[in-house]
Amino acid sequence: MENPDGPDTNKWVEKVKALKHFPPYGSMDGNASGETCPTCRGTGRIPRGQEEQLVAVIPCNDVRLRPRRTKLYMCVSMGACLFICCLILYFLFPRSVTLLPVSVQSVMVYFTPENVEMEVKNLMNVTNHNFVHVQLVEFDIQGLIDDVVVGKNKVVNLTSVPWRSQKSYTIPITLVIVDEGIRSYCQSALIHVHTLLLQLQMTMNISYLSHTEQVSVDSFEYVDCGSNSTTPHPVAA
Repeated sequence: MENPDGPDTNKWVEKVKALKHFPPYGSMDGNASGETCPTCRGTGRIPRGQEEQLVAVIPCNDVRLRPRRTKLYMCVSMGACLFICCLILYFLFPRSVTLLPVSVQSVMVYFTPENVEMEVKNLMNVTNHNFVHVQLVEFDIQGLIDDVVVGKNKVVNLTSVPWRSQKSYTIPITLVIVDEGIRSYCQSALIHVHTLLLQLQMTMNISYLSHTEQVSVDSFEYVDCGSNSTTPHPVAA
């Protein structure tokens, strides 16, 4: 026997029975009034195949919206980042590179009819205070006697200085003295000690941490120009 109310009445009864198992839209206990859920259209189920397109409604008191120890994790992360940044700044912060003249190692003097030539070897110490290697790109040295330039030398591609260490270099320079008064002084047999005050102006170009610097220093040394020899002889400090 057919239902006198028709098929539409049967569908409405089934829909009402299905909605009894699900609380109204926006309700947690089923007592709150509200509109029909636009996602599931009042059925309590979402259409198959639209799981990645539809948005589910989560209650505000859901524990998933309140992760535990959030402030602790944030503080620990910020502290770790700050500590790592401080370490990087400490180890990569540019520090000084010092050039220190030690002494004159030896002097070779040659007397010629026109001038007095001297080959002077100077001992230099380069100290690297950085935590990275320092490359010595170029080393310039200039010798002056009585404010007159008597010799120059340039040395390139020196070995690098390891981090937090000191390295010694022997830098030679050839001096040519043409002044008549100084020549007579050096070649005079009446004077037992032929000492000259030599001024050395040194400039060193260095490279480290992707940048270059220039270090300059002046030094004053006493040299003996009275011994005409072909073998080095030490100069007393």
